[in-house]
Amino acid sequence: MTEHIYHTSCGPIHYWINRVAEQEKPQLVFLPGLTADHRLFDKQIEYFEGKYLVFVWDAPGHASSWPFELTFSLMDKARWLDEILLQEGFSAPVIIGQSMGGYVGQAYAQLFPDKLRGFVSVDSAPLQRQYVTSMELWLLKRMEPVYRHYPWKWLLKDGTWGVATTDYGRRLMHDIMMVYDGDQERYAKLSGHGFRILAEAMEADLPYEVPCPALLVCGDKNRAGSTVRYNKAWHRISGIPLEWIKGAGHNSNTDKPETVNKLIDTFVQGLTQ
Repeated sequence: MTEHIYHTSCGPIHYWINRVAEQEKPQLVFLPGLTADHRLFDKQIEYFEGKYLVFVWDAPGHASSWPFELTFSLMDKARWLDEILLQEGFSAPVIIGQSMGGYVGQAYAQLFPDKLRGFVSVDSAPLQRQYVTSMELWLLKRMEPVYRHYPWKWLLKDGTWGVATTDYGRRLMHDIMMVYDGDQERYAKLSGHGFRILAEAMEADLPYEVPCPALLVCGDKNRAGSTVRYNKAWHRISGIPLEWIKGAGHNSNTDKPETVNKLIDTFVQGLTQ
C-alpha cells in the first residue's frame, strides 16, 4: 500500500492505495467508522490487495488526517472522497463502509448515483430519516460533552470491549484509540462532530437510495446503539440482502475477517458476471 495526501481547505486527508491487481475493475474503497482509522481494514487489505485495486483512508480529522478543521458535513466527506477517487482513476468504486463509513457511502450514492458500482454496509445503518426517532437525533447532536467528561480509562475499555468480541478485534481497536491518548478533548470533538453531522444528514431527509447492487453485513453480537434493529428494518424495507456474522460485534470485519472477506469477495465477483 502506498500512502498519499490530498489537501482540502480544512486540512490534509491521508489515504493508501494498492494498484497491483489481477484486473482493473471493480475497485474496492474501504471506509472505516467514526474514530477508527485505516488499520480497521488490515485483514481486508491483506486479503484483497493484488486481486483488486484497493483504497483505504484515515477519514478527515482521524489519526494521520490531522490537524483538520471540524467544520465539514457528511456530504463534504463524500465530495472529497469523489475528488480523490477521480484523481486516482477509480472510475467504478465499490464502497465497503464500516459504521460511519457506511453512512459516507450512502451520502456518496446520493451525490454520485451513476458512479457507484456496488455498496457493502458493514455494521452500519440506513441514512434515511424514517429509520430513526426524534429522540435518537436529539442525542446524536449532544454526544460531545459525554465523551469529554467520561473518564478516559472507562472510555478506552468501552471503546474496545464494546465494539469487538475477539482478542484481535479488541487489541486493534485499543491501539487505534491510543492515537488519542492524552488528548481526550480531540477525541470528544471528533466523536461529537461525527455524530452531529450524521444527525444533520438524516434531518435533511434526502432519498439516500442505493442505486447499485448492495449487501448488508452485521455482527449478531453488535451492541452499538440500535444497529441490529436498524439492519433488520433496512433489510425488510429495502430488500437488500442481509448477512448476520455469528459471534461478531460492531467491528465484525475484525472479529470474523475470513467470513466477511468471503462475503465481500463473492459479492464483488457477482458484479463482474
